[in-house]
Amino acid sequence: MTGSLAAALAGIVGDAHVLADEDLTRPFEADWSGRFSGWAAAVVRPADTDQVARVMRACADHGAQVVPQGGNTGLVGGGVPRNGEVVVSTTRLTSLGDVDRATAQVTAGAGVTISHLHAHAAAAGLGYGVDLASRDSATVGGTIATNAGGVNVVRYGSTRAQVIGVEVVLANGQVLRRLDGLAKDSTGYDLPGLMTGSEGTLGIITAARLRLVPALSHRVVALLGVASTAAALDVLAAVRHLASLQAIEWFHRRTLDIVRDHAGLPDPLRATYPTYVVVECAAAADPSEELAAALEHCAAVGDIAVATDRAARERLWSYRERAAEALSAAGIPLKYDVGVPPDRLVEFERRAFDLCAAEGGQLFVFGHLAEGNAHANVLGVDPDDEALDDALLRLVAQLGGSISAEHGIGVAKRPWLGLTRDETDMAAMAAVKAALDPADLLNPGVLLPPRGEPAS
Repeated sequence: MTGSLAAALAGIVGDAHVLADEDLTRPFEADWSGRFSGWAAAVVRPADTDQVARVMRACADHGAQVVPQGGNTGLVGGGVPRNGEVVVSTTRLTSLGDVDRATAQVTAGAGVTISHLHAHAAAAGLGYGVDLASRDSATVGGTIATNAGGVNVVRYGSTRAQVIGVEVVLANGQVLRRLDGLAKDSTGYDLPGLMTGSEGTLGIITAARLRLVPALSHRVVALLGVASTAAALDVLAAVRHLASLQAIEWFHRRTLDIVRDHAGLPDPLRATYPTYVVVECAAAADPSEELAAALEHCAAVGDIAVATDRAARERLWSYRERAAEALSAAGIPLKYDVGVPPDRLVEFERRAFDLCAAEGGQLFVFGHLAEGNAHANVLGVDPDDEALDDALLRLVAQLGGSISAEHGIGVAKRPWLGLTRDETDMAAMAAVKAALDPADLLNPGVLLPPRGEPAS
């Protein structure tokens, strides 16, 4: 980075918020997977939208490429530098407007964490529809940029369904602002929708107008032991009709064992089972009887543990939510956050276990059952060997699935995007990128190839 750019950036955000020392930039240079990292010319931490816009203009004037970064909880290398870009961290953009109870909406800065947003909404008697294990670190901006899903998609949809409007700094430093929160507006292109899932390639999200949901004061969590993934799908069929269904997750004994070893947790049930299902229901009145009635005649259910108070619910959830943490403690796992039609999930697992075994890897599968969203993690394989990447992502495509159900494409899956997006689709996305970022300054190489490099 040139001295003139460094001086310009310091003049905008202050010396304390331009980080260039290696010890200070290191936390911003690798993602949560541990598999993707690079180096940053500098990390810049603007305090508001005006500073983001001025930073972007300064970088554009100097031809410096920019990597927008939120809470850095990504797993596909989409939010970390690769070769000396300027990282623009949005974690200081933490403004939170008053909750509008009449419309059930709120405007939140891009740096607000999901857990903070939940608490802010709860104080006004409402909730937020997106929840995920990384809630204490993941930010509003990052979850919009990747269209994050999480555990409540079965009820509320992904982040895209919560986004009413956005404020975005474009590649030329101009600010696109659509935060009016109108429920009905048929004037032109849905630019907030375009920015959702764009992975920082079209602009830097600085704030969003978000839809809130009713606060549900009564919850029940059940952890069930079942014989297989097929049996877990039978449980899904038994509870899918429940209006109170908030989440349904599945994982296998292999995952439970590594979580228990890592966290020192006891076995959750009296007997052991090959597969486990976590079901959460939430409503204005206690949904426990409704859930029990739905499961009463489900032959797939073996043993079951049920919790209604918060501490006990969190204990049951920990067997699922601490899986990623436990796997990362055991090594650098290859992570495939993929989705297949639920009726192909059993076949996906069978073939994926065979592929991983052939490469000498150990596969752990868990995730969001209703969407067929499998978090497939592999230990024991060289993180730089792409042979398994190719085999597993091709399997997903063959089964009619998505190579990225969450976290986006990043750099990790870019070579395989053509498996599920045809030439017309790819050309349309490239045209949008070229129109909004003609100099390829924003997150080059993420989602689409760098300008001038052919698509895979």
